[in-house]
Amino acid sequence: MGFSPELIVDVVPFGPDQETMNKIKSICYKHPSVQSLLQGTRHLLLALELLDPEDIPGNPLISSSKDPQLRPPSNFQATYYDYTNNRTVIATGPIHCPELLEASQLDAQPLPSAEEFELAVNIVREHPELGRFIQENLIRPYRAMPAIIDTEARNGRIERTLAVGLLPIKDIQEGNRGLLHQIVGVNMIRREVIIYAKGAPPSSIASLHICKPPPDANQPTVRRGTAGQAKITVSQGGKEVWNFLAVRPAASSGIVGSGIELRDVLYRGKKVLSRAHVPILNVRYVNDICGPYRDWQWQEGRIEAIGTDIAPGFRMCSTPARTILDNGTDAGNFLGVGIYTEGEELVLVSELEAGWYRYISEWRFHNDGTIRPRFGFSAVANSCTCNPHFHHVYWRFDFDIREANNNFIQEINDQISTGTSIFRTMNYEIKRTRDTFHNRKWLISNKLTGEGYYLVPGKGDGKADSFGVGDVWLLNYHSNELDESSITCPAVVVVLSLCSGIRWLFICVSSFPFLFSSFSIRIFFFIDRS
Repeated sequence: MGFSPELIVDVVPFGPDQETMNKIKSICYKHPSVQSLLQGTRHLLLALELLDPEDIPGNPLISSSKDPQLRPPSNFQATYYDYTNNRTVIATGPIHCPELLEASQLDAQPLPSAEEFELAVNIVREHPELGRFIQENLIRPYRAMPAIIDTEARNGRIERTLAVGLLPIKDIQEGNRGLLHQIVGVNMIRREVIIYAKGAPPSSIASLHICKPPPDANQPTVRRGTAGQAKITVSQGGKEVWNFLAVRPAASSGIVGSGIELRDVLYRGKKVLSRAHVPILNVRYVNDICGPYRDWQWQEGRIEAIGTDIAPGFRMCSTPARTILDNGTDAGNFLGVGIYTEGEELVLVSELEAGWYRYISEWRFHNDGTIRPRFGFSAVANSCTCNPHFHHVYWRFDFDIREANNNFIQEINDQISTGTSIFRTMNYEIKRTRDTFHNRKWLISNKLTGEGYYLVPGKGDGKADSFGVGDVWLLNYHSNELDESSITCPAVVVVLSLCSGIRWLFICVSSFPFLFSSFSIRIFFFIDRS
């Protein structure tokens, strides 16, 4: 084999920086329409997100056609929780002129931020019995599942209640019967601690048996909407190989985030993907001993990454970044996306947190045109994950082979007996299942040039069942359909309302023990521009 020049990676920050975000935060909070809803109340900012026009639910200005030029986010959305009136307050407006924002209230329960969880822990510290255990370092608070517990008041309204796990410090529990592992509810409206007769709220478990994952390191994370987009260019031998925009999980799109998000992916100067991400992730336990849960993909966990920070939330690593799957620990020194090269591949990796779950969002770009999306699964100490369960991961791919128009999809089934393959053009929106016997895959091509990419499921991944009702959805593009567009939604309902993207690929993997899920987006044919 001949010598291959090394991959050269260039990373440039893109979009509003943190200084701009802080300015928007200040203007937003002081705005009369926001103050009319929040003044004199006990409240907290949960998230400040940047939005593209198509990411704004119900935006009447959305065009049915795509903008061919990559542009920074145009709008923002601030989410507050008003504890005095038990309501969510949303403020949205244009980034270039935040003074034009509009504020409204919602009867919804957004996911808690790290700051809100700490407020809940402080309420537990004030409890006459449990507080002493925390102060004396006999029990350690941790983020449990579900993050939000349905607590209905007498008037029928749901009062915001966060789950806080209380885990006795190792070796202290023995001989002290008062120190039991439990998950309590913290009513943020009444500032009260709810102790459950079974030691945990419905759909969760807290027992003496602790699963083997490491303890929660309780390291700080970032608020949703923290600045973090970067334009990445990969070249080899003086020629551009890859060019795309990467978005850190904390800044990713979707109601509950979508891991490391890719935008406008070009291979050797030609468009492959308009967007690629994971907007939906569910967990189902055998016999529903816990859950089911709808997990979120924006809250970043720390990874071990040695290198140089090159953009907000992006670090160029001198050695491969290490996650909980590599080192078996929940601790790390960096929040965001680690970037490194490994042979002929560029690797982007980040770790995500959702309660006690830890997820790995990873993309691998080979210089031969192959893209390998990967998703890893782990957890920190709890009483649920040592029971058999399955993670249902839904990738959304918006393929634009060379252009947004003139694309079509074919399903390919190998005929083992004849050694041939049958190509079937998909003329309608449809849900499809995997067929490993016939090596089923899909080809997305440009009608005019014949160039295209294969979508190839991973061999070790599971298949659709009554919970995950399909494997692949082949759908027309609709600009504002990223997910089910609900702030909080039970996992079962989410699975039944997935048909809202252009190419959805469902991967079901057993997480007993923990592992990686992967598949390939492989080049079919591309004309070399050089």
